[in-house]
Formats: sequence, C-alpha cells, structure tokens
Amino acid sequence: MTTPYPKYHLAEYPHQFRLRYPNKPMLRYHDKVSGRWVKLSGEQVADRCLAAAKGFAWLQLQPGEKVSIYSPNTVEGIAAELGLFMMRGVSVPLYATSTPEQVQFVIEDAQVATMFVGGQFQYNNAYEVQQRSEVLRQLIIIDPEVVLAPGDTTSMYYDEFIRRGDAVAYENKANVTASQALASDLAVIIYTSGTSGRSKGVLLHHSNFIEQMYAHQLKYPFMSPRDTSMCFLPLNHILEKAWCYLCLSMGCCVAVLSDPKKILEALPEVRPTMMSNVPRFWEKVYAGVQQKIDQSPSPIRSIMRHAIRIGERYFFDYVNEGKRPPLWLTALFKLYDHTLFMKVKQAIGIQRGKFFPTAGAALSVEIYRFMRSIGVPICLGYGLSESTATVSSCPLVGFDPTSVGTIMPTLQVRIDPETSEILIKGPSVMQGYYNNEEANAEAFTEDGYFRTGDAGRLEGDVLYFTERIKDLFKTANGKYIAPQMLEGMLTLDPIVEQVAIIGDGYKFVSALIYPNWELLRREAEARGVDMTQSDEALAVDHEVHRLMTTHIEQALSTVAQYEKVKRFVLLTEPFSLERGELTNTLKIRRKVINEHFAEAIASLYAE
Repeated sequence: MTTPYPKYHLAEYPHQFRLRYPNKPMLRYHDKVSGRWVKLSGEQVADRCLAAAKGFAWLQLQPGEKVSIYSPNTVEGIAAELGLFMMRGVSVPLYATSTPEQVQFVIEDAQVATMFVGGQFQYNNAYEVQQRSEVLRQLIIIDPEVVLAPGDTTSMYYDEFIRRGDAVAYENKANVTASQALASDLAVIIYTSGTSGRSKGVLLHHSNFIEQMYAHQLKYPFMSPRDTSMCFLPLNHILEKAWCYLCLSMGCCVAVLSDPKKILEALPEVRPTMMSNVPRFWEKVYAGVQQKIDQSPSPIRSIMRHAIRIGERYFFDYVNEGKRPPLWLTALFKLYDHTLFMKVKQAIGIQRGKFFPTAGAALSVEIYRFMRSIGVPICLGYGLSESTATVSSCPLVGFDPTSVGTIMPTLQVRIDPETSEILIKGPSVMQGYYNNEEANAEAFTEDGYFRTGDAGRLEGDVLYFTERIKDLFKTANGKYIAPQMLEGMLTLDPIVEQVAIIGDGYKFVSALIYPNWELLRREAEARGVDMTQSDEALAVDHEVHRLMTTHIEQALSTVAQYEKVKRFVLLTEPFSLERGELTNTLKIRRKVINEHFAEAIASLYAE
C-alpha cells in the first residue's frame, strides 16, 4: 500500500533537494556584508550538505560518533548536521548561549570529540572547555572573523574543513554511507534545559523524525513549496529543529536568522507565510498592539475595538464552527481585514502568514482569540523534546481555543486517573535518556507510556493542558495553586514583564514582579508620584504599590480568593538566563528563583 507522503530519512534530504527542487530556493540567510537576504537553491543546499559529509569522511567519522553544534542558527550549521546524518553520525546540539559549565557537562556526558562553534563567544567558551577536558579534541569554527586563542594549534575554520574533504574518495564514502543509513540509527541527543535537576539527554532516532514528519504531512497537507518559513528560534530547540526539517521535507524555503533579537527587523524583509514560535513573542505583539490602541485618539480607538469584535464574531462564531457568516458580517470583516488588520500585520511583517504553530508554554485564551480575530493564523500545540516535538496541535479551523489541539495521528495518549498526568506512546516518542538509567526507570509506565510530567484532560481526541505537575504547589491552608495559570493572567497586563508566583507551604500567595518600568513610571507620574526617585525607591513607594495592586486585582479578578496575590515585591532587574533563573526556553526555574530571592520572599511573609 502506497502512502500519500514518502517517508524520507534525514540522510536522504540533500539528495531529495537536488532531485525535486534543484532550482527552487530552499534556504535563505542574511549576508552581513551586503546586508541582503541571499537565496540558496535545492542544488546549492545539496552541494553544501555533501561538502560537509565529505569533510566528516576526511575526519574519519565513524557511524554513531557524536558531534556537537554550538552556534547561533546558520546555513552552515544546517548543512553540517545534514552532512553528519549522511555519514550516520549523531548530532548533539547546544544553545548558543550555553555557559562553559553547561558545555562541559554535555561534552563529557555524551563523549563529544568534535564541536562546531559559531562565533567568538562560542569559540572562547569551547576552547576553555577543551583546555580542561580530555574528551573534546577538535573545534571547527563557522564564523571566519573569529580570532583564535594564542597557542591554539588544533582548531580549524569551516572553510578549511570543507576544503580538506574535497576529494573523490571522500565523496564516494559520503554517498555510500548515506545510502546505508537506517531508520534505527540514533539522530540527535537533545539535552533538556529543565526547570530543576540535572540536564537529561533525550535520545531521538531517525525513526522518530521520519514518523513525526509523516504525521504532520497528513495533518497539514496545505504546506507547499510556495511557502517561506522564518527560522529564528534556536535550532537545538526541538520545536524549531523538527519544524525546520518538516518545512524542508515539503519543499518550503527556510529563512535562517542568526540573531533572534533582530526578528522584528527581519520579518518585514522576509514576509514569511509560516513561522514556529513561542507564546512570549505573541504576548509582546499583543501588548504592543493594545498599547497603540490605548494611545490612539478616541474615535480611532472605538473603530479598532469595533473591528476586533467583528473579527472575533466572524471567526469564532462562524468560521471556526464551520458555519457560513452572514453577508453583512463577511463584508465588514473583509473591510477591516484589508485595512486596519492589514496595517497591523504589515507593521510586524506577517501579512502573508497562513500558519504560525506556537508551543513551548501556555498561551492565554485572550491573546489566542485576539490574534485569530485580526486574521493572524496562530495554532497552539503541545509537545516535548521526548516526543520529537508535537503531541497535539490545533487545526486551522474547528478548534477549542482553551485546548492544545487534537492528538497527532500516530500517537496514543491517555490520562492517568489518579494524577491527571498526560501519558503518551507512539513512534515519535523517544526510547529513553542517554546514560541515565535512573531517569529511564521513572520515565515510563509498565506498559510503555511516557510520563510527560504534565497534567491535563482528554475529551475525544482533544487535549487540554492544565499545569506542570511539579509546578503545582499547596499553601499552608491545603489549597492547591497552579502558578503558571496565575503568571499567564498577570503577564496579559502590559505593565507586568515577568512574574514568579510564590506560595508553596505559605499561608497565602505572593509574587515577585518585574514590571515594565517605562509604563509604570508613566502611570505613577499621572498619580503624582515623585519621578526624581530611582527605580529602587519607586519599587517600595506606597503609591506605586497601590497602583500595581489595582493592576493585579484586575488581572486576577476571575480567580478564587485563595489564589489571589496578597503581597508582592517589585524587582528592578529582570530574571536572567545568565544567572540560571530562566531556562533556555525562558521558563522560570522556581528552585533557583526561590534561592536567589530568599530574602525578598521572607519579607513577604514577615509578620
């Protein structure tokens, strides 16, 4: 029986680029010299992947040997990883922001001898690790502007790595090895950033990727070679990695952005039709749009509010329900869609958008409904590194915005009746963690279901996410609190940049809040607060606290009394990735925050 979509091994991708899309742009990158976006055809991308595979053949890489990529997103990084797969090697990607200590842990745990490094920051850290590690032997530097450390005689630049492999014998070796690649080969070890405990290496085989790509092709067949996707999340994040390979498998062009901080500059230039993303991006877009509306003259503000109500009614009352909207509603929506909504989308650079999968954390229903109401097709999903990304995802229409979508076609999902934990099983789920038998013993049920650590419920094939089980805590009064839910409600207010809910074992709920100081100062000045004070002084100012209390009460107006924030501390510095208070996916590490802010927390509960 033939399948509607062929199941290609990742080692076959370069050959398929050459065969199916020789002249079509498959990758784009921003050239620093010209300042322009450069396109690479399928033939050119295939050549780059083969060149990398030949370089690995020169290095005498053996099947199953592990190679790390420690770099911002680059075309060279993608080509190197696909070339590595052609040689049946194993990719061990690292966040570009990883510290030397994090790098050393991964290198020694996975026994990585060869590492690709991006720029000066990554090279300096990797070289430091190499000096004290007996494992790491070879650094290959992607950025030609990197300055080598005095005495470094072993590192080489990427161009030299490619030149060394430029021989017929190495090309034959690469092509033969690629044809021998098996679905059972290990593809990637992704080290989870984790909100607590030691980082764990998730073992993902090629079969996991093959089946996940196939499941997405079945669920989202509208993806086509006419599409362009913006790749700006880190490529070692499973969401971006799996999404990038899905796009390439369906002939979509992938625009690779090396500096994620420049995403708002890049979007209007690339104008992608698709982009995988995390909720934080859409939260900032939402806050920006709301601020623009609030600052508009009264007539414009009224028109915008009316337009959003029309969009919400049009989409959620009719289109999403599979009903035909009345002609007057359709006409009014199209008017707004081609004027006000189009201006909003053009300002961001997403006016051509047709599919924006979003996952990695909870997204508030309010933001979700707003985006769909103005015609931004974000689709929420849920997944983990351990499931090769997607477990469930929403269709473009016919979804419940309070859910995280329908289960992927190749997965089995059930809910533990005692703990409400989401349990998953299927071909995209990992076989286990690397070198961690203790974690493996805890990770699976007796009948082979993976324990996600997340609580949820299942209605038919629609999944609802509740909370990270480990994040749930109980107050001293015995009441269970879901901190993520409260944090999500609070960050809907533009005045709250970051927040950590506190209350585990305490009599009431409190919060550490890093506000939008520019907005806070503006509102405080309107209330007559002395603006000559420093942020530190304002953070303890009585009137400022009254102002913030108003915002907190409004944000949490619908929760139970025991869930409301009774006290809070205003922070003058945000939670930091460098200090370990945030994971690489920008989730807060509660244990670290509790330690770093122990004094502030104690003050909240002082009698």
